[in-house]
Amino acid sequence: MAVINRIAEFHDDIKGWRRDLHAHPETAFEEVRTSDFVADKLEEWGIEVHRGLATTGVVGVLHGNKKSGRAIGLRADMDALHLTELNEFDHRSKNEGKMHGCGHDGHTAMLLGAARYLAETKNFDGTVNFIFQPAEENEGGGRVMVEEGLFEKFPVEAVYGLHNMPGIPTGQVGMRVGPAMAAFDIFELTIKGVGAHAAMPHLGVDAILVTSQIVTALQSIASRRVDPLESVVVSVTQIHAGDTWNVIPQEAVIRGTVRSFDADVQAQTEADIERIAKGICESQGASMTMRYEKRYPAVVNTSMETDIAAEVAAQVVGEPNVEVGMPPLMGSEDFAYMLQEKPGCYIWLGNGADGEPGGCSVHNPLYDFNDEISVIGASYWAKLVETTMPRAG
Repeated sequence: MAVINRIAEFHDDIKGWRRDLHAHPETAFEEVRTSDFVADKLEEWGIEVHRGLATTGVVGVLHGNKKSGRAIGLRADMDALHLTELNEFDHRSKNEGKMHGCGHDGHTAMLLGAARYLAETKNFDGTVNFIFQPAEENEGGGRVMVEEGLFEKFPVEAVYGLHNMPGIPTGQVGMRVGPAMAAFDIFELTIKGVGAHAAMPHLGVDAILVTSQIVTALQSIASRRVDPLESVVVSVTQIHAGDTWNVIPQEAVIRGTVRSFDADVQAQTEADIERIAKGICESQGASMTMRYEKRYPAVVNTSMETDIAAEVAAQVVGEPNVEVGMPPLMGSEDFAYMLQEKPGCYIWLGNGADGEPGGCSVHNPLYDFNDEISVIGASYWAKLVETTMPRAG
């Protein structure tokens, strides 16, 4: 493994930053302490700091040799989850009900590590924009940064992102050309029946019975409505109805998520959910309203930038440890909005295989980012800049 020696020298600093951020998690658009922390570090290293995009976003601008006029963007997410941490180590969350359960603390620390190194060396010809994004979890901070003029204010020819990945061994990297992560939609169905005494169900229209039939029928979308060679997931994640034992409730609510890669499949699935739910309601004498939101588009990597990312990753971890054809993931990422605007590549950095430190699944109350991969991620970022924008002479 060929990590950058200088970055390895301050590995303990990166680890310290990461653990400080882990202990003070902040959720969507409330990353005030986190963005202060990031801005202070960037300013300490002489990097130009811009704040305010998407409320708590931070962009650091570093110029090397300006002759080429080139620029790239490197993005890290900063936010935590609404999750109660169950770990007992010293750097566990001090903010009750909030936790860095996805490793965004590590993503931020790794990009800071690369920023420090690049500010020291400036061994590149062009400009690098360090994009520290808020609100990746559910709230689309990436979309907001783009809408508020991220790439107009900070032009780039390409943008790159990464995510730690439990299940992939430490020191391995995965990526793919084309769709890499799924589009993320949500739906809410409100079923209205007629309330009745539980002992006299024939006098009402049972919203719970109707709801149960809808939940079962929705599973036919993936199995019978979509081409088996395509991918879609329809998951019901919430059912809310009733308040007591002896009343058949008048109303029930179904909530869930849809994941897909293809826009036609996405549109068909939305229509199928409404058609199935409405048909079942009408057959039972109930009525239905649907709310459907397209939250995140699919993450789609471009070919040239994926080739570049693979080449750079191989410089750091060795070519045998880079998998370019990893299967796509049904999880979602709002980095997709940046990739809709600019070419780029989003990679997965091994956080540890099952049984290894860092192998615990993300969004788990026992998860912790594996600090041993910090120098790998920071070296990847630094070499990506030096490789894509080499300094002449």
